[in-house]
Amino acid sequence: MGNVLVTGATGGIGTALVGALVEAGHRVTAVGRGVARLDVRGIEADLAEPGTLAAAVGALEDAGELGEVHALVHCAGISPIEAVADAGPETWRRTLAVNVASAAELVRLTLPALRRSKGHVIFVNASPGMTGIPRWSAFVASKAALRELADSLREEEAAHGIRVTTVYPAATATDLLGEVRRAFGRPYDPELCIQPQTLAAMIVWVLSAPIDAYACELSVLPSPRPPG
Repeated sequence: MGNVLVTGATGGIGTALVGALVEAGHRVTAVGRGVARLDVRGIEADLAEPGTLAAAVGALEDAGELGEVHALVHCAGISPIEAVADAGPETWRRTLAVNVASAAELVRLTLPALRRSKGHVIFVNASPGMTGIPRWSAFVASKAALRELADSLREEEAAHGIRVTTVYPAATATDLLGEVRRAFGRPYDPELCIQPQTLAAMIVWVLSAPIDAYACELSVLPSPRPPG
């Protein structure tokens, strides 16, 4: 199997995904900060500074360690909670850089390899139907932009055989969700959420689609539980 690049690999979803990909037989390259502590190949990079990614990816290519790229999965994301009245330019710049611009730049840098392999790009987005959330404008806006990036890329690269999937996971049991729920004054029970390992397994499933069809969008919800 080819190499799968994963951003956000040290987060709750990303860590589970790296493990699931390795277990499924994929080679994995983690992209981001602190990836050296993972037991996979890594590209140390600050996703808040997309302009630095070309040099980081290029160094791995020059060393002959990148190999053929089979897929890119963008899991990285930050989630500032600020009202529009309080969110300054740096909040917007950093959120859009990590959540969208870094994804677009990594796609751009790996497109030649993805075209050769007729590869797959997966963007992990927000909960299905999320829109217009007070005090969460930068995050929600970045996820709307990520959806548009996916839809545009799908149309542009269809002639090259590249598949593009947006995954919309509902509440997933991660430390980040716990922080967000507490900031909003809402309860957080990880047992009622999607488990990161479950979401990771579904992403691996998306990557294993037969050659003649694939899921271009996937909404993932916790299974319903009867009261009591």
